Amino acid sequence: MHQVQAVVAHAKGEPVGIETINVPDPGPGEALVAVQACGVCHTDLHYREGGINDDFPFLLGHEAAGVVEAVGDDVTSVAPGDFVILNWRAVCGNCRACNRGEPWYCFATHNATQKMTLADGTELSPALGIGAFAEKTLVAAGQCTKVDASARPAAVGLLGCGVMAGLGAAINTGNVSRGKTVAVIGCGGVGSAAIAGSVLAGANTVIAVDVDDRKLEGARRMGATHTINSANADPVTGIQELTGGNGADVVIDAVGRPETWKQAFYARDLAGTVVLVGVPTPEMMLPDIPLIDVFGRGGALKSSWYGDCLPSRDFPMLVSLYRQGRLDLDAFVSEEIGLDDVEAAFDKMHHGDVLRSVVIL
Repeated sequence: MHQVQAVVAHAKGEPVGIETINVPDPGPGEALVAVQACGVCHTDLHYREGGINDDFPFLLGHEAAGVVEAVGDDVTSVAPGDFVILNWRAVCGNCRACNRGEPWYCFATHNATQKMTLADGTELSPALGIGAFAEKTLVAAGQCTKVDASARPAAVGLLGCGVMAGLGAAINTGNVSRGKTVAVIGCGGVGSAAIAGSVLAGANTVIAVDVDDRKLEGARRMGATHTINSANADPVTGIQELTGGNGADVVIDAVGRPETWKQAFYARDLAGTVVLVGVPTPEMMLPDIPLIDVFGRGGALKSSWYGDCLPSRDFPMLVSLYRQGRLDLDAFVSEEIGLDDVEAAFDKMHHGDVLRSVVIL
């Protein structure tokens, strides 16, 4: 048993605090990881706000990198001393998706069996099965992906959630390729990563849409060729004007609201693709769109789960591109903070002041 410091959310909407928690030694199929860096993601704030479920108390943090300290007796995929990025898709290898050769859709992903607890024995619910705002965490071994140990933890750890979601929405789900036109609605961390992924894939025109000029400026730095402030101009008309009157080949909704999805639907070219990667809340409903428009415009309407990534395939490749200077993951790190700064980081995130605050341990 290990006693470590960690960030815990006890009740809906209440400020988080640092507490001592108990982390078990790894059992079968599990790994103990010493966390080096963990990004502050919107999903962590959703947990704190009760937007995911009400299984308080939550051990927050999930977008992380660190070093394996110990593994269960049957674990062979990683070993003590390995530098790993944590992921929330531990592929089972046996479900119907895995058996048909599509493990990125695995329907039976899993977490550690043992529970981490508060000092008094109260069981914790780790965010996305990880819980990495902690000096050490216990995860399923399949949630650890070994990568180049020379990479900066604060940067590559972001592949654990938001940055991978955006990159994958463009490359894996949207199938962005050379010469295509792309529009991204919402230029926070996920949207900015979708822009970077589109540039990496060779898109010819990359249009960034947001209501915040600061975010649009950041999108330019990520490689966007054009920007539209949708607080001042209709994004559908703007995207069409920038694509010869046709609309974009791929439109990525990184906001996840009915109005932005409708904008994405009408801003794509005929036979174009809409990718929803922004996460809606449960009460949101699809906007009123005539069914004939769905039929007549053709193309594809897709949702992107975690960027449809396969961590064992995608993480090492993306870290290699980062090490080659072809993918600027450092650009996503707005600030490095301590465990006691997480609540303040939530406030900065809410006001759009950062792409990512990253906790360094």
